[in-house]
Amino acid sequence: MMRLLRVLASLPILACLTATAATAQQNATAATALQNEDAQANNPLAQTKTVSFQNLYVGDLTGVDTDANQFYLRAALPFQLFGGNWLMRATLPVNTLPTGPSLSHETGVGDFNIFAAYLFDTGNPNISFGVGPQLTAPTATNSELGSEKWSAGLANVLFNATNPKFQWGYLLTWQASFAGPDSADDVNSGAFQPFLFYQLGEGWYLRSTAIWTYNFENDNYMIPLGLGVGKVTVTDRAVINTFIEPQYTLESSGTGMPEWSVFAGINFQF
Repeated sequence: MMRLLRVLASLPILACLTATAATAQQNATAATALQNEDAQANNPLAQTKTVSFQNLYVGDLTGVDTDANQFYLRAALPFQLFGGNWLMRATLPVNTLPTGPSLSHETGVGDFNIFAAYLFDTGNPNISFGVGPQLTAPTATNSELGSEKWSAGLANVLFNATNPKFQWGYLLTWQASFAGPDSADDVNSGAFQPFLFYQLGEGWYLRSTAIWTYNFENDNYMIPLGLGVGKVTVTDRAVINTFIEPQYTLESSGTGMPEWSVFAGINFQF
């Protein structure tokens, strides 16, 4: 009888220990899921609908001693085609640029860009790799706010989120003009954007995403470096990602290249 009582008395303790272990496992699972959401919030190939409002303020341009600004309205949409998974990203800029001999600022819509990347099966859900075509349309409201040319090329994206603390990747693009007025300069340019993200916890992270560019027509180029901070907030309706990233150009060649800039924005993943 005493042995039975001791067994019965121990049941609440065992139940408590079991519940505690289960709660700890649930908490660990929830924490891992949250870490994954924080990491995927910066994945340009994430299979989610995304709307972004981003702004690049350029404090000083080489050779002209004035500033400029570019506001980007961006949207990304996953879709299926030819039996595979794709991701489309479209960008419409609103540019404020110095124009004419007086370098007076002109504001208007810039050239519309869109690319679609085919997402390869890497065998690891935390590694995303995509390649596809891109197209730029001459939608600028002023000839000095865009290229006046139709351009086409390729886009290649890699994002590695295998480490919950540190994620990295890149966006590599190239495009060349194929139509437009002869009076406008031809387009033949490439861009390389490295992604570096370090998770600080509770949704906060450090980031570096400045875009390197090279103009194959005149050999102008720039190599900037950025260091900023962001915050990921998970809600019932969306994952919200806000950030600000000052950038400084380490090396450049040509007139009108940014000497320093501030990139900021807010992204919504649905």
